Amino acid sequence: MEVSVIGSSQVPVGRKNQVLPKSDIVGRCRELGFLKGTTSRDGFGLGLTADLRRRRKVGVPVVAASGAGKVLVGKEGARRSQEKKSGRVPLYVALPLDAVSDNTTLNHTKAIATGLKALKLLGVTGVSLPVWWGIVENEEAGKYNWSAYQSLAEIIRNAGLKLRVSICFHATSNISLPPWVIKIGESDPDIFFKDRAGKRYNNCLSLAADDLPVLAGRSPMQVYEQFLSEFKSSFSGFLGGTITDISVSLGPNGELRYPSFPESSRSKIQGVGEFQCYDKYMLANLKQHAESSGKRDWGHSGPHDAPSYHHWPQTNNFFKDSNGSWETEYGNFFLNWYSGQLTAHGDRVLSLASRVFCDCPVTISGKVPLVYSWYKTRSHAAELTAGLYNTDKRNGYDAIARMFAANSATLVLPGMDLSDAHRPAEALASPESVISQIKAACMENGVPIAGENTPASSVPDNFTRIKENLKDGRSCLEAFNYYRMGAHFFSPEHWPKFTEFFRGLELPEKDSDDLPDKEGSLSFTNAGAAAAEPEKTLQMQA
Repeated sequence: MEVSVIGSSQVPVGRKNQVLPKSDIVGRCRELGFLKGTTSRDGFGLGLTADLRRRRKVGVPVVAASGAGKVLVGKEGARRSQEKKSGRVPLYVALPLDAVSDNTTLNHTKAIATGLKALKLLGVTGVSLPVWWGIVENEEAGKYNWSAYQSLAEIIRNAGLKLRVSICFHATSNISLPPWVIKIGESDPDIFFKDRAGKRYNNCLSLAADDLPVLAGRSPMQVYEQFLSEFKSSFSGFLGGTITDISVSLGPNGELRYPSFPESSRSKIQGVGEFQCYDKYMLANLKQHAESSGKRDWGHSGPHDAPSYHHWPQTNNFFKDSNGSWETEYGNFFLNWYSGQLTAHGDRVLSLASRVFCDCPVTISGKVPLVYSWYKTRSHAAELTAGLYNTDKRNGYDAIARMFAANSATLVLPGMDLSDAHRPAEALASPESVISQIKAACMENGVPIAGENTPASSVPDNFTRIKENLKDGRSCLEAFNYYRMGAHFFSPEHWPKFTEFFRGLELPEKDSDDLPDKEGSLSFTNAGAAAAEPEKTLQMQA
């Protein structure tokens, strides 16, 4: 679980190019953790030629309109073209998770404004922001409150930064689904995923209910479409200028996967997880598929010989490397169905988002999980329970990449700070291999990638690994989202390392207007010395 530790100041933000008094900057630096007392831790416009080539390859009709996955014109198109020519991958920094709270209050206004100024002067492209279904459509179905997010978008625009928005149709431990959805779930609990033992996952809806009228006579897809349409209308003045990228939630934690493993687990070695196919809607779907395949007896439940969440692959028969059930005719039948349902869900959501924003100069994206435990076994058990049918003999990421290509969507890939060297040997894990495989599938299908690091990661030399991925010419990496702004991010232990990392990337020349004045400038690492000179003004040095 991530915890934001920025102070909760709420004050008006100054003008875009305002030079702040040194005393004011010092106070804000202290809020953000630049000074002592802080101990807590916590884009992508495709060229038309590439887009046409990709869409024709997968048989998708070409639409001559500006929008998701199409040519971006004007200032935004020019900016992205310049970044591409310079060899620089646009870098974004994620805003605090609680920047907007569940009562639609905008938090940390003063602190965030100071952080945005620092990022702008450093040369960062922009920031990313989660927009939560459970916050916006909280009171009742069809009633939306965008006010806090609109205010924050205005602050970001005034700071001269770009904004990547993540539309979150899932929940976390701190932010729930809309109360009216939870209430519906009390009378129809099968709108949520269920495991073999009957335990339900209440942080997102079961994908089997996508097109069923389970939400007061409407389907989840209809509810999502209205939400996206209302977002488009409410933020029309920001789309294509400030807001350039929209990522849409595809499942737990926003990722295209099943909730196959408890998110609260702190084990160093993750088990294989469990199949999530036991709510009545998933079972009805399985039954129908079995009957249409002439395998009626296979449509009653998931595999009976699969292990439990924390077990290792060899515990039961299903995932064994030798003569495991996953290699049998039944295993192939079930895994094809299980993974196919997930891919079809991703296609429905991305297709919906592409349709809603088809006339907007923004990029649509979705996140794919980095499931690397047990990758060095033959069955890749943890990937299979997550819905990724990827084994030693089958490339499960190719079908996913084709689905993203068909929707002209960018694939968001997390975990680019992870390396094999820091995994326990007995876990038989390989994050580097998974990343390489996903990159190759995207490269083959012409799908751009937006990378991410691991939230609250304490991986040694993480910046080195990120830089290796950013400069990997074998992938279509078109942006990187760094987690996360907060007290640790701006602390003396982290901020200098981040600035060094950023300056080590290939950067275009800055316009003179964007550069801080040399006279009177002050680095964050020396911010404490400013407290003794409150009368002088301060400009934050990149």
